[in-house]
Amino acid sequence: MNKIMVRCPSCLDERNIESVLTAQSNQNVIYECPNCRYVAKNIQTSKG
Repeated sequence: MNKIMVRCPSCLDERNIESVLTAQSNQNVIYECPNCRYVAKNIQTSKG
């Protein structure tokens, strides 16, 4: 199975999508970069 990689908009570090995105109950997600600690909250998805 191919892993989906996500690139941090701040430091350009690439990580597996499962290790940097957290689903919220309102169908939005939170992105957290483990490298530079950049955080993006309430990212809307196609369902939310």
